[in-house]
Amino acid sequence: MPREAWAQWISPETLLFQVYNTAPYLRDRVPASEPGRLIEMGATPDGFLRILSSWENIRRGDLQHGEQLQDYFALCLACHHATVATYVPTDVDTKIRGMAWRETSDVEVLKPMLRFALGARAWTEQGISTRAVRGVSGHNGEHWSAIAGGLGRMLELGDNASAEEAQAAIEAEIDREQAVFDQTAAERDGELDLLRLAMTLSHNRGDLTQGMGFWKKTPVMLPLMEHLSTRGRFDLAVRMYQDTGLSAEGHRHYPLRPVKALRRSPATLLPLCPFLDDWGSVVAGLEESDEVLAALVIGCQKLKGQQGYYRAIAGMYAASSGAFDRAASRMPSATQRLLRSAEMRKLINVPRVSFESMMRKRARASLDRRTG
Repeated sequence: MPREAWAQWISPETLLFQVYNTAPYLRDRVPASEPGRLIEMGATPDGFLRILSSWENIRRGDLQHGEQLQDYFALCLACHHATVATYVPTDVDTKIRGMAWRETSDVEVLKPMLRFALGARAWTEQGISTRAVRGVSGHNGEHWSAIAGGLGRMLELGDNASAEEAQAAIEAEIDREQAVFDQTAAERDGELDLLRLAMTLSHNRGDLTQGMGFWKKTPVMLPLMEHLSTRGRFDLAVRMYQDTGLSAEGHRHYPLRPVKALRRSPATLLPLCPFLDDWGSVVAGLEESDEVLAALVIGCQKLKGQQGYYRAIAGMYAASSGAFDRAASRMPSATQRLLRSAEMRKLINVPRVSFESMMRKRARASLDRRTG
């Protein structure tokens, strides 16, 4: 039997299991399955959902190896888009940024993959993320990292026209994100959104770097790598990310992953840290609020320097002090003692308005240092 294109990687069945494990609510959103190639289903805003519903088409017996590779790439990108802002994203970064592109040297197989990656930028984020800020999100970085993988491979194989199209798309997105950041920086009361943008652009910069990490370091490739690294440096955003303490917030949130109650609904998807007061008010209403509270308390101990989890706990308390006390009483004794510690109480008791005022001042001070 011929080897399946994904034989050395994660199977399609496992990918779908992982998607619905972290986002079970998507089962109610996927449309009816449809016949056809997965690589041809991505051209609509709900293209990733169409692919999830029709994933079994990848098992068609008449598909050649190159066609399997195309459909597997489409499935990986759809799964990644659906889960990257959830608590347990599917781990396919290396596939969409490099490995799938390097599985073949046939540009006629790779061209539809690049067209698919370019089209996937139009997929909706509604119901799968609460992290978009003024039209900019981490999904943008994930998409251009996949496009960067295709750009490098096409250039390596001599398809300059495809490479130029991919490069133009990346540079246009860099310009768009920088323009949104600059416009927000010029606003009188835009500091909190500016901080969210600083975090997002910093992470997106890293995604672009990782996408280029699969390129061969040849005399042809190195100048382009330097060019895109410079164009997508986002200097001011990255400096603000570092100056204001946002870099301590992290983005993987391992302490929250075991709490399955957080995965039941998109209403409990985590927004960008550290502004989690409203999210804390939402999760305070969960039946398993004690599990959420315990995870946040443990997270405060493990993630030194972060502030988001303290704000989430403050939001839970603000929603209902009585419900908060009942949730706390159901936690393990050791976790209750951590919650009662003087340092923990001090940080939780900071009023929201005071915390946000402090963050506004940090953002403005960072701007003044860099532009003064």
